[in-house]
Amino acid sequence: MKWLEKFIYNVNGVRKKRLMVIILTFVALGASIMMLPTKLVLARMLPGKSANTFSIYVDAPSGSSIEQTHKITDCVIDVLTHEKAVVNSEVFLGQGAPLDYAGLVKGSSLKQGENMAEIVVNLTDKHHREEPSYLMVERLRPIIHSKCQTLVPQTSIKMIEQPAGPPTMASIVVEVYGENAKSIRSMAQKVKDILVKTDGLVDVDIMQDEMYKKYELIADSEKIARSGVSLKQLNNILYLAFEGMSVAVKNSQNSPDQIPLFVVLDKSKKIDEKSRDALDAKLSSLRLMNQKGMMVPVNELVNIVEVKNSPTIFSKDLKKMLNVLAETDMQSQLYPLLDARDKMIKEFSKDYIVTKEPGMSTYMFDLHLVDKKTGEKYLLRWDGEMKVSLDTFRDLGGAFIAALVLIFLLLVIYYKSFAISGIILGGSFLSIIGVIIGHWVADLVTTDTFFLTATSLIGFIALMGISSRNSLLLIDFTKSLMQDKGMEKREAIAVATATRAKPIFLTAVAIILGSALLATDPIFGGLGVALISGTVAAVAVSLIFVPVLMYNTKAI
Repeated sequence: MKWLEKFIYNVNGVRKKRLMVIILTFVALGASIMMLPTKLVLARMLPGKSANTFSIYVDAPSGSSIEQTHKITDCVIDVLTHEKAVVNSEVFLGQGAPLDYAGLVKGSSLKQGENMAEIVVNLTDKHHREEPSYLMVERLRPIIHSKCQTLVPQTSIKMIEQPAGPPTMASIVVEVYGENAKSIRSMAQKVKDILVKTDGLVDVDIMQDEMYKKYELIADSEKIARSGVSLKQLNNILYLAFEGMSVAVKNSQNSPDQIPLFVVLDKSKKIDEKSRDALDAKLSSLRLMNQKGMMVPVNELVNIVEVKNSPTIFSKDLKKMLNVLAETDMQSQLYPLLDARDKMIKEFSKDYIVTKEPGMSTYMFDLHLVDKKTGEKYLLRWDGEMKVSLDTFRDLGGAFIAALVLIFLLLVIYYKSFAISGIILGGSFLSIIGVIIGHWVADLVTTDTFFLTATSLIGFIALMGISSRNSLLLIDFTKSLMQDKGMEKREAIAVATATRAKPIFLTAVAIILGSALLATDPIFGGLGVALISGTVAAVAVSLIFVPVLMYNTKAI
């Protein structure tokens, strides 16, 4: 490659040209890194995973009847029936579906009650449909919310996808800690209101039971004794009026067990009243026959007492808390989190003393609040997929720094020169230019967002060794030409660069072709793109930038 030899020889012969190469390289490095804060390239733990199933959680307001919950699920099923990719769906009323990979962490087992339901949706095989499941969920979410979520006020409908990596309760979770349950509920509601107003966040909900009033029927033992009605009669008719009950059994030759006969009142007659007067009127229509054959109204035998419900108590590490959940609509969790956190600091600073978590720990986004009037303390701790992403990028960053330090120490021992070791290490690090630009280009040519993921960083760390090898070949060959053939430094660098360019190119082509298969994978696409684009950048840096630095150092 005579042209490359002449090019390097001419560049090293003019100081302005060498300076221009160095400046352009660092400009490219700065511009590529700035793509992250400017959101040209978005970072995320893992991209969406196209699966053959997803779930829909229906949480009606506490105290809602099973009929109201059923009405909501029927609406959701009606929307799903118009989707060609939906093979079938199954509704679990009053309970969660049998636990799966996602349900273990997302709290499917906690769904018990008439106001809750889970819908499991099965799709055609992902290889036989064009639309991935995560894009289908993104498209269906606003349709289902607009049609079904308004049927019963304060209903929450959440779309739950199979996680691509470690399962988490939600993309973004804010754990609200406080000193008493009432104040925690109030603070959780304020946090929810801010998350609802944050762009990019959907399915915002508080993992709690709503507070509501209910009526308890307490049997009046004195009135029961005087009326001549037994307590068992009263219990039976109340069970029949509210829930229904088994009154007999039937034997069948097709069943090894006796079949219970269940009796329940018609929906129009069944007691499901929200007001005290309506409940009293319904109970007065129910009558029991006493021992003398007289009919006694049920409302004369019970006392109606208004009470508050007993909500579920949540705690973590023996501290009372509530979870505020939010999902991201096909974007990185980091940017909505930072936006919501800034809004919280601004909003809460009016009534609370807000302090941030010091240091660079995995809890660095946490906020500590102290009420200016009462001195009551709160802690807002961020968790969910964002926390997993932060831990993962921290660990990968630590591994990357460890790799740099180890490579540098080995090079210093081998060359006995900090300058040469720095050249090799600097050239290796500059492959990140190609990694970031490659993700930007991939995002432009793909239909959905192409994220810089954890697998992308794994590819970048792997490139460190490849990039170091290229620089090592050039330096060793240059020193060999200078020592064995007596070439002057400028000529030796040019000849070494041209001679080693061919094997460097061949190695790069092998890496690119081998990584092309990974680039189309939904999970490991970031690894493939990082290896392809990073290798291109590493070759350019090794054949242009490194020779210029070699000429400028006196160690060679």
